Amino acid sequence: MSEIFDAPLLNELQRDNTDPLARPIVVRNAPEQIVERLVTAVALGVYVPGQALPPERELASLLGVSRATVREALRRMTESGFIEQRRGRNGGSFVLENWRPSSADLIRRHLLPNWDRFEALFDARQLLEPVIAATAALRRNDDDVAALSQALEDYHAATDREESRVADERVHRAIAESTHNSVLVGLSAQIRTRISLDLGAEPYTPEIRRVAAEQHGLLADAVIAQDPERASTIALEHFGLTEKLVRDLVARVQELATLETDE
Repeated sequence: MSEIFDAPLLNELQRDNTDPLARPIVVRNAPEQIVERLVTAVALGVYVPGQALPPERELASLLGVSRATVREALRRMTESGFIEQRRGRNGGSFVLENWRPSSADLIRRHLLPNWDRFEALFDARQLLEPVIAATAALRRNDDDVAALSQALEDYHAATDREESRVADERVHRAIAESTHNSVLVGLSAQIRTRISLDLGAEPYTPEIRRVAAEQHGLLADAVIAQDPERASTIALEHFGLTEKLVRDLVARVQELATLETDE
């Protein structure tokens, strides 16, 4: 159902560039901004030690910058010990550590200036996703049930982080598409993109995976059973998982800043 993103109203909404989190990185030192964002992503678990970052071309597309800008950011991260460059067929930029002495400062510089927008995103998600879940429960048809059931099966069958992430996106896409409202589907996807720092995947930890697996099943059951109240309640709880990770990270870097000031 990729055509759902071509709805005129959704295209109109996407023309609104008032959200700084949605803008290309152009305001100040672009490579440094990319470093700050990637270091934040690593600290949140979007990427983990041993994992390759997306290729330069993909990062450039996700962040709206040139490949040369991405290359310079990766060079700085290599020099700082966050990643290492590997050559050859299976080469790329691989995460070495999820936390370095400079992490707290870089994360503060990325998250805190935009914190009002993050708060707005959290609020919008907590308002929107329960409505989407409830609407899906009311409007789902047999095809929607089949798609949701398959997405849920794929999620439980996932064997690694990447498979889990892809399957997670399919579960939420299937629920949103069950509303049969292209604007709701698009808005849900847009918020997901912003909360993932425009890097294509939400933060992920083993504990998040365990809790999400249980909540996905409960949410799917509520939608399939056409129980909008239960679907709404589960969605409200489920979409707080990523928010908690981000809030916990902000609390950590602020605490470290206080300790540094007291020394």
